Amino acid sequence: MEWDIRNYYEYLVKQAIVDRGIHKTMNEDELLDLVCLALNKLPARYIRFHVDMANYLAGEQRQAMDQQVDDALAQSLQFLAHNPRQE
Repeated sequence: MEWDIRNYYEYLVKQAIVDRGIHKTMNEDELLDLVCLALNKLPARYIRFHVDMANYLAGEQRQAMDQQVDDALAQSLQFLAHNPRQE
């Protein structure tokens, strides 16, 4: 059996990174670290279809989720700045 289930916050974090241009300032390993760190600070919100979640959320609920993503990214970027990768 194949299940196609995703965490909606994965989409929100990736979209926020692109919207803010962060993806242009980091290499792939740094971006993956950033995504993992940010997602670990957020609750899981599992969905089957992206369109289902977009239609389900009220405006203020989506704004709250966006704020959570902003906060998680800010904290994760700060952590990465103070703890650079050791090659």
